[in-house]
Amino acid sequence: MDALGIVLSPPPFSSSRYSQEISSRHCCSFTSSLSCSLKFAAPIHSLRAVRMQGDGEDFELKQAKDMAAARKRWEALVREGKVKPLTPKEAGYAVQLSNTTLLDVRPATEHQKAWVKGSTWIPVFDVESTFNAGTLPKKVTNFMMGGWWSGVPTLSYNTQFLSEAESKFSKDKDLILACQKGLRSLAACEILYNAGYRNLFWVQGGLEAAEEEDLEREGPQPFKFAGIGGLSEFLGWTDQQRAAAAKEGWAYRLVFSVRLVAIFIAADALFIGAQQAARYLQDIRSHGLLNRYGSFASPSKSSHFWSSVAVVLVLVNSTTAIGETVSETTIEHLVLSSLSTLLSLFSETYSGAFAVS
Repeated sequence: MDALGIVLSPPPFSSSRYSQEISSRHCCSFTSSLSCSLKFAAPIHSLRAVRMQGDGEDFELKQAKDMAAARKRWEALVREGKVKPLTPKEAGYAVQLSNTTLLDVRPATEHQKAWVKGSTWIPVFDVESTFNAGTLPKKVTNFMMGGWWSGVPTLSYNTQFLSEAESKFSKDKDLILACQKGLRSLAACEILYNAGYRNLFWVQGGLEAAEEEDLEREGPQPFKFAGIGGLSEFLGWTDQQRAAAAKEGWAYRLVFSVRLVAIFIAADALFIGAQQAARYLQDIRSHGLLNRYGSFASPSKSSHFWSSVAVVLVLVNSTTAIGETVSETTIEHLVLSSLSTLLSLFSETYSGAFAVS
């Protein structure tokens, strides 16, 4: 600590309810990947399906237990002084004034958006790049469980993390470890401490908690935006983007409003096209090529769909700081509800197309 010349305070482990929910959801997956893997089998009859459901519940329970145990170990490292906490500002001072090495342990998707100048990058959990029968179920599950919305990819433990770190740093070297939100860097601290490293420092809150003046940044995006992605980023419905919108003003929000309108126009065009295609197929089955050019979507369905669009647009644009009135969880549920309604309309369309006249 004297080598860095920084006064430290105990780290706060509190966060918002939504942040804890998201962190727990995604951290469970990368924690359990160190010790166990999920096996899927195609259900042949109801008994096997019930058995698979029970196995899935057991796996999720084991994930939760593993994550709870890991959190206790990581917090104990800080509480017992084995790993020293730093704020992002203190980490910036240490890097600039004492040339202390900052070890970035984030996955490639986050590192390529923004990184600290002069830092060393060794991911402790990286994007699962292999695509085979073993990884496909994991990727599908991750996507369906929120990856489509948050953009968080499927991660797996980097088995070369420790060997790469040992090849670059001696055991007595001061190392500042940082990730996006502060949890994966604690996992990396545990690995390095068990390997004999004793001068470890941890950036509490991760790079997402850093202001632009705290650390010298390189890369196309701010540190706060490095961990977002998916549909929520495209529509500007993340906490980070809402905070930026409150500062930037209406011009910043206008870009995302245009994207929202474009998505709904494209969805409506797709729906109308599907109805026309369904009518064409139905005409082929019943009357050959006669009357293949039917009318567009019925007024009741079309008006119902555009009413939903209007509700969403009013909800998004009715306030100057959307984060003060609508939570990100509520928005995600709203999008899921809209998609469910759209899928039901598609189902009705195609069921009518293939009905036997």
